[in-house]
Amino acid sequence: MPGWAIWGLLSAGFAALTAILAKLGLRGIDSDLATLIRTFVIFWVLLIFVWLNGKWSNPLALPASAWLFLTLSAVATGASWVAYFRALQLGEAHRVAPVDKLSVVLVALLAMVFLGERPTPRDWLGIALVTLGVLVLVLKR
Repeated sequence: MPGWAIWGLLSAGFAALTAILAKLGLRGIDSDLATLIRTFVIFWVLLIFVWLNGKWSNPLALPASAWLFLTLSAVATGASWVAYFRALQLGEAHRVAPVDKLSVVLVALLAMVFLGERPTPRDWLGIALVTLGVLVLVLKR
């Protein structure tokens, strides 16, 4: 199995835990406050992770384009987390998490437009199945 697939599966496993643990943690508190607490914890965990793995370098030495795109990515991540936690607070985790994964479809489309990527027909089949799965969960009978 390629390295990217292993890391992707780890990401999926941790994302699943995120949904369940967040749903439990949201009991009785505001979802925006919960997102702030989560962000604070993530900052410290990643700081320790980068330092322990010897990957620390001067962030001010990064190119301006890296700062721009990483900043925009952070804003998008923050907006995603706020929306995700609100959705978890309002809905059932087993429905919210798959709808959140509609991002798979959006990534494929945006990667075509902005990165010049060209998914194969087999890739599109998988993307279509994700879309169909989300529709099954969202649409009422």
